Amino acid sequence: MLSREQLQDLNESFPTVSESGSGFLPRSDVQTALKVLGIDVPGYKMRELLDTHFGNDGQIDVSKFEKLFEELDAQRNQEANRWKSQTKQVSGAYQVQSEKQDNAHHTIRHEEEVAFSNWINSNLSDDADLKRLLPVNLQGGELYTKVQDGLIICKLINLAVPGTIDERAINKKNLNTYTKLENLTLALCSAQAIGCNIINIDNIDLSKGTMHLVLGLLWQIIRIGLFNQIDLQHCPGLFRLLRDGETLDDLRRLSPEEILMRWVNYHLDRAGTQRRLHNFTSDIVDSEIYTYLLNQIAPVGSGVTLAPLNVQGNIPRAGAMLGEAEKLDCREFVTANDVAAGNYKLNLAFVANLFNKHPMLPDPAADEIVEDVVQETREEKTYRNWMNSMGVDPFVNWLYGDLQNGVVIFQLYDIIRPGMVTWKRVVRTFHKLRGMMDQIQNCNYAVELGKQLRFSLVGIQGKDIYDGNQTLTLALVWQLMRAYTLSVLAQCTQSGDSLPADKDIVAWVNQKLASSGKSTSIRSFQDSAISDGKVVLDLIDAIKPNVIDHSLIKAGSSNDDKMSNAKYAITCGRKIGAKIYALPEDIVEVKPKMVLTVFACLMARDYLPDMKEVSAPVQPMMNGN
Repeated sequence: MLSREQLQDLNESFPTVSESGSGFLPRSDVQTALKVLGIDVPGYKMRELLDTHFGNDGQIDVSKFEKLFEELDAQRNQEANRWKSQTKQVSGAYQVQSEKQDNAHHTIRHEEEVAFSNWINSNLSDDADLKRLLPVNLQGGELYTKVQDGLIICKLINLAVPGTIDERAINKKNLNTYTKLENLTLALCSAQAIGCNIINIDNIDLSKGTMHLVLGLLWQIIRIGLFNQIDLQHCPGLFRLLRDGETLDDLRRLSPEEILMRWVNYHLDRAGTQRRLHNFTSDIVDSEIYTYLLNQIAPVGSGVTLAPLNVQGNIPRAGAMLGEAEKLDCREFVTANDVAAGNYKLNLAFVANLFNKHPMLPDPAADEIVEDVVQETREEKTYRNWMNSMGVDPFVNWLYGDLQNGVVIFQLYDIIRPGMVTWKRVVRTFHKLRGMMDQIQNCNYAVELGKQLRFSLVGIQGKDIYDGNQTLTLALVWQLMRAYTLSVLAQCTQSGDSLPADKDIVAWVNQKLASSGKSTSIRSFQDSAISDGKVVLDLIDAIKPNVIDHSLIKAGSSNDDKMSNAKYAITCGRKIGAKIYALPEDIVEVKPKMVLTVFACLMARDYLPDMKEVSAPVQPMMNGN
């Protein structure tokens, strides 16, 4: 049965179809009607379907059209599940329980629904594109219906990491099922590009408002946004959290959670209290630590006091403490019950928001000698986001520190070629006496596995990875990402273990462009013609026509015009389901490594089944051999 919303979508586009489900479609409009409902059928296949299902009929009754739609929708869902299964097999992913399995149960926390809805309402309420969607009502499950057109999720991603999505590519008006699914595909691929780990989830899951998947995705996006500024670049005063004998590299090795704990304890020390924060659960349930913290970070004249310390009972005291937080415009994420219950996620988010708004860590004074802050490069950030989107554990915060024991590298190998890691050889628990030797031994094995995959690792030893040698670590990491990209491409093209060579991808690009009547082409991934982004836009148009708005393409050769085209190209590539991690600057500056990944991802997308929108990202297996 077509849903009420689907019938409304059809009625808006085809007056001969009533919202009650009666009427007909002209034969020539059936393909367009299917696209309105989210199913894009190629012309050659459409002709065959029309002949098979409707003979020579010129007018197709809605009931007959409905049968065709149900058949194609079932095929699409079957194809999606088959593709997810294949992706898991090639990538070493494991199946988590989901609503698609019998006897599965997911815990949906109402307090998270409320917290995330409030965050959306308070941060996106001024966005003109969201006027019809906001505010999200905190009751009745409205959050799950409001995210179904993809707009809120796309905007939330840009709030977390500004500029990730070129808003010119978002479908904003007169949305139907198909254009909503496009937005959700864009949201998923963009979330993956900023480091979200998305397990066994596609745009159909989001369009249905699948609760645990929606909450999981929103939390990852919000978390990335909150943690995005907890670094020395955004807050130079973080050096004040160093302990005796530590350097800035020691600070980079800390996770955002660990930095936040140090920050809280720094202010507790200055407050003269003996209390210290060791976790975001049991340590904060009495609100005393929060009360001292708020009093320390509050600007002069804000009226924040220690009065909540005199309130009896954890919940009433938490309520009084949140009243003080409200004076700083920081009453986000938690209720009094969430504090008293020690909800980890929401208390972590509460503290991160406090840090972002009121760090109270003065920048270095003229007489304070602090080593120069080395900023994370675009290349390092791209590799880190890729690793995190693969679901590695632990989360990678600083490339050189978090890879030095080899554990993350082994997970990536197991994704690229499942089963190649002999986990019995891997040390995962490190002790003080043998810790360094075990980590170097791991890294030696990691180099050995790289040679099995024919990586170019001349002069690279395990100790170089352990020492955090930047040049040699980057050389290994790039080859891991390249091997992953090509292994996914090989799976899509069904070429088995034979990975495509650079020349094969270049030849495919030129053949695809030529067959679609495009005048652009490339000689290599270093071709300066790539710089203006037009060849990438042409390729996307060749893969999936009508996605590119050609009026938005800049004709000029200025850097601004090139950057505009590159931003639009990367967003449109993600919109059609290509898992692009590269940044616009990589195209404008023609960085050959990242350019290769862009074209390889587009090639992989072209080999996806006709009606598949976006396939499921992967998660590594960690069970030993």
